[in-house]
Amino acid sequence: MYQTDPPRPPKEYLPTMYDLPSEDPEEPGLPDEFHILQPQLLRETFRPPTYTPDQVFVGSDLNLYYDIRHPLWYKPPDWFAVLGVSRLYEQQDLRLSYVIWQEGIAAL
Repeated sequence: MYQTDPPRPPKEYLPTMYDLPSEDPEEPGLPDEFHILQPQLLRETFRPPTYTPDQVFVGSDLNLYYDIRHPLWYKPPDWFAVLGVSRLYEQQDLRLSYVIWQEGIAAL
């Protein structure tokens, strides 16, 4: 699928983490406790000194779309952060994915 001009919002055409199967077909239904605690610890302790909390987006197991030449390629990292981006999509909705080429800021 190719981008249009102007680009369509990602929530209109890219699947979210709820729309896709696990990468591991033998993965159990729920992750282990460590898988839940590690991103939570990172979220609670990641405080860049030159950014206010509303300028930091932290994602866990969220689809990260990273290549405009292959718009359906994604990775759902256990944890990632983006500085200078609101945690809300368009200042109002929770993010269901993060699309680097539309935000203009890469994830850490």
